[in-house]
Amino acid sequence: MEAVKPLLVGVTGGIGAGKSTICRIFSIIKTPIYNSDLRAKWLMENDPDLVNQITNRIGIQSYNKGKINREFLANEVFNDRDKLTRLNDLVHPAVDRDFSTWIQGHLTNPYVIKEAALLFETGTYKKMDFVINVQAGESARIQRILKRDKFRTIVEIQSIIKNQFDDKKRLELANFQIINDDSELVIPQVLKLHEYFLQIRS
Repeated sequence: MEAVKPLLVGVTGGIGAGKSTICRIFSIIKTPIYNSDLRAKWLMENDPDLVNQITNRIGIQSYNKGKINREFLANEVFNDRDKLTRLNDLVHPAVDRDFSTWIQGHLTNPYVIKEAALLFETGTYKKMDFVINVQAGESARIQRILKRDKFRTIVEIQSIIKNQFDDKKRLELANFQIINDDSELVIPQVLKLHEYFLQIRS
């Protein structure tokens, strides 16, 4: 008998909204988390086909001694929508394939989470059973990113935000919302959704 596939739950939100914080809480209650951004970075340096594609389409400067040249990509890609689209068109299919393989190791779980910043922008939200949007104000998000990513400038952060969906569009597409701006406790919000997903699978 074929194993029942777990519910696929996407967790997304604008940069700095606190997706990772929410996913850490889910992880504490034993929910498997697939971090799309971390896996994308790993694949960009360890998947030979993807490395060749990025080198050919973005430029040999994309790598420095086998490692991603983040400064070059930040300067080139985030200021050029066409190059950003070109890079995403290479990376996201590789992540999708990797995620499909990852799911096979978690078939006994009632649900799994795919954490992804660009879940809506890439259209991969359509492959999820449910999507949770993590919400926080833009000024709070910028301050979080400046504190977390010392290498980023405000201009770069604003450019990234501009290339992502705005909050109104996210809320229209998401099934659930978690408020992460200190106005509400996040743990009860997470536990409520956790119980909901378990109930569906019971």
